[in-house]
Amino acid sequence: MPTNTPSNVHFHFLKGGNSLSNRSHLKSFIASLFKKEKKRLEDIHYVFCSDDYLLEINRQHLQHDYYTDIITFGLSDAGQPIKAEVYISIDRVKDNARQFKIPIKEELHRVIFHGALHLCGYKDKRVKDQALMREMEDKYLGLYFK
Repeated sequence: MPTNTPSNVHFHFLKGGNSLSNRSHLKSFIASLFKKEKKRLEDIHYVFCSDDYLLEINRQHLQHDYYTDIITFGLSDAGQPIKAEVYISIDRVKDNARQFKIPIKEELHRVIFHGALHLCGYKDKRVKDQALMREMEDKYLGLYFK
């Protein structure tokens, strides 16, 4: 039976990771995010990688030929506990942080929460959806960094 515990949240580092301090706390927080959103979590694997690595995933699996900061793959059937892989480009996160003039640590956590929120059903294609996604990211950033 799936539970929302940190053992359900896994981090894999192909690149970066030095902006992720107190990883046990972060894993617990991610598990609690799913609980707050009333979603059952079986397993989530965060893979921190380079731009080139994520670009290749984007090309192969989504037929998109551009850089992105995150790709989230939900691997469970509808109605089942969430199983997922979330790929995050450390290069994009750093560039976005510079562009938006925010700390890398904040941008990295925003993207981590963004992936979890997608798995909870939040979208970001339409302007209205983007606004709600940003509101939820801000909510969880505030709770995490309080």
